[in-house]
Amino acid sequence: MPLLVSWLSPEHALPYAVAAISLVCLAILRGIAAQAGGAPVIPGAGRVMFWGALAMAVTAGVGALFGTQV
Repeated sequence: MPLLVSWLSPEHALPYAVAAISLVCLAILRGIAAQAGGAPVIPGAGRVMFWGALAMAVTAGVGALFGTQV
């Protein structure tokens, strides 16, 4: 899905669109996994979204630090 979004999104909105759809896909996949395993869906989805967003932010920060961020 993030690849499809990067293909369809306008260039000025690309980083935000890819980040948003990636977080949504992470939450959906975690929800499916939680449902299959009998775990609570909402807390698990929230947790994976939080850590996914943190990982994206750290990656963007490192990219900005080294001047490779678009």
